Amino acid sequence: MTGRLRFHLRLLALYFAQYAKARLMYKADFLTSLFASFAGTAASFSVVLLLFSRFPHLQGWSFPEIVFLYGFSLLPLGVFNVLSLNLYDFADRYLTEGRFDRVLLRPVAPLFQILFESFRLEALQEILTGLFAMAWALRRLPDPDLAGLLLLPLWALFGGAIYVGVFAILTATSFWIEDRIGLAPPVFNLMAFGRYPITIYDVKVRVLISTVIPFAFATFYPTAMVLRRREFLPYFWAVPFVALLVGAAAVSLWRAGIRRYGSTGS
Repeated sequence: MTGRLRFHLRLLALYFAQYAKARLMYKADFLTSLFASFAGTAASFSVVLLLFSRFPHLQGWSFPEIVFLYGFSLLPLGVFNVLSLNLYDFADRYLTEGRFDRVLLRPVAPLFQILFESFRLEALQEILTGLFAMAWALRRLPDPDLAGLLLLPLWALFGGAIYVGVFAILTATSFWIEDRIGLAPPVFNLMAFGRYPITIYDVKVRVLISTVIPFAFATFYPTAMVLRRREFLPYFWAVPFVALLVGAAAVSLWRAGIRRYGSTGS
C-alpha cells in the first residue's frame, strides 16, 4: 500500500511538472488566462463585499465571519478547478473521440490518468485569493479557534476531494448517458451555496447540500471550529468520512462504467 502511494505521488509530480513546463512555454497565454481567472474571482468576491459590507450581521453571522467563510471556500474550489479540466471534457474528448482506449492500455488507474493528465494552473490564484481573504478576516474575528486553524489546510484538501468525487461521479454517468454536456453544469451552480452560512437557506436547500450533494461539507462545515460554531462541530468531524465516502462511490461507479465501456470501434 505504501509503495503504491509513493508510486502514484511520484507519478502525480511528474504529470504536474511536465504539464506546467508545457503550459508555461506560452507565457502570454498563461498570464492572460491567469488574469481572466483572477478577474472572475474578484468579481464574485466584490458582489459579496457589496452585499454584506452594509450590514453588520446576517442572521447572527458577522461580516468578518462571512468573509472568512467565503475565503475558505476558495481553497477547495481552487484545488478542484486545478484538477477538473478533463472531467468537463471527458464525454466529448475521451468517449466520443475514442481517446479512452489509450488510457485503458496504461498500467495506471484510468480515473487517476483522467484527473492528472491536464491541469488548470490559473486556478491556483483562487487559493491565494482565499488565503488573503481569510487573513483579512482573522484579524477581525474576536476569538478564532487555534486547533481549527491548524486543521483547516487538511480540511481544505478533504473539501477539494469532495468536489472532485462528486463531479467524478457525474462524469462516470457518461458511460451510460450519451450526452456531451453531461450532468456537471447544473450541479456546478450549486457549489455557490456552500460559500455562505447554511442557516440563511431554506431547510430543503440545507438538506440538499448536506446529503444529496454534500457541498456544505466541502466549504461550510470545515469552518465550524475556527468560528466557534459548536452546533456544527459534529458535521466538522464528519468531513473526512464524507470525503472518503464520496471518493469510494466515485471509484466504484467508474469501475462499473469501465466494465460497460465497449470502445468506439475505430
